[in-house]
Amino acid sequence: MRAVAAVVPRRQVSNYSLAAFSEDEKNKLVSTLGIENRRVAEPAQCASDLCYAAAKKVIARLNWKPEEIEALFFVTQTPDHILPGNSTQLQHRLGLSEQCAAFDINQGCAGYVYGLSMAASFISATKAKKVLLLVGDTITKLVSPGDKSLEPIFADAGTATALVYNDEADQMHFNLETIGREYEAIIVKEGASRYPGINADAARLSMKGLDVFNFSIQRVAPHAEALLQKASCDKQQVDAFVFHQANKLILESIGKKMNISPDKMPMSLQHYGNTNGATIPLTLAHNFGGQVFKDKNVLMCGFGVGLSIASCLVRMKETIFEPVTEI
Repeated sequence: MRAVAAVVPRRQVSNYSLAAFSEDEKNKLVSTLGIENRRVAEPAQCASDLCYAAAKKVIARLNWKPEEIEALFFVTQTPDHILPGNSTQLQHRLGLSEQCAAFDINQGCAGYVYGLSMAASFISATKAKKVLLLVGDTITKLVSPGDKSLEPIFADAGTATALVYNDEADQMHFNLETIGREYEAIIVKEGASRYPGINADAARLSMKGLDVFNFSIQRVAPHAEALLQKASCDKQQVDAFVFHQANKLILESIGKKMNISPDKMPMSLQHYGNTNGATIPLTLAHNFGGQVFKDKNVLMCGFGVGLSIASCLVRMKETIFEPVTEI
């Protein structure tokens, strides 16, 4: 990993301003979720737009020539169109070569780590020297206005990660899990081929909150511990643990179960909310923007939609983090 950038919409919404809640409910909500402000895309603003802006940042920061980029991976669950995929449009918008491979990945909360695993595999197999991983969502477009269970949680963001081939790089360790029997726990049921109906409510995001909470509390910590064991890495050797920003209660529970010092577990949800697949790189950019990680071990773990869990352990030799910007 050479560089990470994150871009959020300019529009900021405070959870203290939600009309559907009383003052006491708002205070309790913010205290429990840990989400005070969220970034919400404008009607004409898509995940591809946010990721395009983030990609331009890393390309400029690394002084890359667009025609040198050999592959682009785009991870989202809120594409511009059902088809074609957004990766081809982004290849064109960014001015990348027609010899650039373009991949679309439909993944949610675990999408950043899934994308990293696929990009790393592609680099290993092809020896591609420069690759872009773009991860973003405008998930608020799927939330019913006034939905008291979902509106205070979700927000929008786009990110870009630049990866390079290095035959001397340390191995990246991955642990990927799928609990597909619980796929309906987080779902937009209608609007695609299985249920192409026009029920507006069914074409919105729905979530079985208690099921997702229990899944997160019970499965994530053992999953991350298994990765450390697989990589033969002691927790004390990890410089930062970056988890999907689900909510404060879940993150604090995971931290306690794994006995992680809070100063090693950066968060960003207070300022941006839960941005689905973008939360991990957004958290890195928010907490370490302007810094360069040299020889640091970072564990990243995403969990949610699918239901899926994905974690990786990466030794960052010289990774640049750009400050978060807004558009």
